[in-house]
Amino acid sequence: MTTKIAVFASGSGSNFQAIQEAIHCGLLDAKIELVVTDKPGAFVVSRAKNFGIPVYAFSAKSFESKSAYEAEIVAKLRDLNVEWIVLAGYMRLIGHTLLSAYPNRIVNIHPSLLPSFPGKDAIGQAMEHGVKVTGVTVHFVDEGMDTGPILAQAAVEVVDGNREETETRIHAVEHELYTKTLKQLFETK
Repeated sequence: MTTKIAVFASGSGSNFQAIQEAIHCGLLDAKIELVVTDKPGAFVVSRAKNFGIPVYAFSAKSFESKSAYEAEIVAKLRDLNVEWIVLAGYMRLIGHTLLSAYPNRIVNIHPSLLPSFPGKDAIGQAMEHGVKVTGVTVHFVDEGMDTGPILAQAAVEVVDGNREETETRIHAVEHELYTKTLKQLFETK
């Protein structure tokens, strides 16, 4: 049975696109019911519109609290019968309202081998520390920053002094690992 998901993103949406393409090709039995973004001008909005997928774009500043905007998001997700939330470059910490509405049903992808280099600019952190290998982690979301139980990891070799090439390698691994991990999760739900 097709799994109904929402993808949350704040940026370009390359992981969103990879997930949608995997769905289109039959590699992932899911349907993206909604893209949620906290950046109304983010490129992910254009990508979603190209696929005919509805977008909910909001500005956190227009709400009195995190719980207020998360309650509105939960209402929209419930109206669409969304079963899983898939974070794909969503740059906000998930709060209690969403966590309690979707326990063990929120998944994130992070561009490092957690627990190393959590938070923002993990690739920059890895390069600054001079590591030879970094990677990608798919994990459940909890109240911390990139601290939830790890579902899958893959190593990626750092290209010394070349952030752009390192990012390209990481994105390629992210797109494959995320689809594979989501497939396993949805098949055992």
